[in-house]
Amino acid sequence: MNIIDTHCDALLKLQGDARAAHGYFQKNRTLNYLNSNELDTNMERRIEGQVKVQFYAIFISPGIPDNEKWQHALEQIDAFYEEVLTMDNMVHIKQLSDIKTLKNHEYGAVLTLEGSDAFGNDLMKLRTLFRLGVLSVGLVWNNGNLAADGVGETRGTGLSEFGFKVVEECNKHNVLIDVSHLNVHGFEDVIEHGKYVFASHSNAWSIHNHARNLHDEQIIKLIKKGGMINIVFCPPFIGEGKVTLEDLLRHVDKIIELGGEENIGLGSDFDGITEFVEGLEDASEYGNLIEALRSKYGEELTERIASRNFVERFC
Repeated sequence: MNIIDTHCDALLKLQGDARAAHGYFQKNRTLNYLNSNELDTNMERRIEGQVKVQFYAIFISPGIPDNEKWQHALEQIDAFYEEVLTMDNMVHIKQLSDIKTLKNHEYGAVLTLEGSDAFGNDLMKLRTLFRLGVLSVGLVWNNGNLAADGVGETRGTGLSEFGFKVVEECNKHNVLIDVSHLNVHGFEDVIEHGKYVFASHSNAWSIHNHARNLHDEQIIKLIKKGGMINIVFCPPFIGEGKVTLEDLLRHVDKIIELGGEENIGLGSDFDGITEFVEGLEDASEYGNLIEALRSKYGEELTERIASRNFVERFC
């Protein structure tokens, strides 16, 4: 069964490896996207797990000095082009409708942005990211920045005036706006003003009260907006201690209970997590989740969760 996964951090790992190779442009790198064991979403694992489309996030750590963040973003984009897109049968998804035209032997790659720190206060840089292929923008990570506040920012405000301009640019270019890391006030602003809105990797707060999860009211608003909630496999967002597939499915149950049968998808956070759900430790093990979903919800709803909901919503 084909899968669309709306979040991973493979580009950050590939960039870090390149920098560790004594200069970004050196060729003595230790990671390769085909089969390096350190990459949860490497090509061989994607194929085994039937991940038809993978979203690859550009993520800039808040610890990077402001004057270096754009360079870090470009290095991750370079990794996307030089490492990911050079795989056999890999197709660059340049607009989301391209997903519907993938051939049976082809796999899609979508470039996304996690946090507007990469472009600072420069909308020209944002538009440049669109031209390079970015199809989804999350305004923040957990920290606050010039656009908005994340869930870890104590200031607790919504979007700034600049943040509203970022939303306008996304709307103008038909780019998805990702609410996964936004605080409550920022979420409300995006729901009101965003054109295409989704949560790339979030779970249900009422099942496990982690700050990164969505409250029931937020899930309902996303559903009414025609957006999506893509469940994330990060154990601290799922439950306490060692978590299982059954624990993860409790979040699926809640989203369905709130009316989200046609709004739920998958956003693993592979390559960005160091703890794992039992039986779901990299992309090759997606079959275990699919079987658990199929056993509980049947074939049609499992197919919806795996990919069809995303295609019907945004493609």
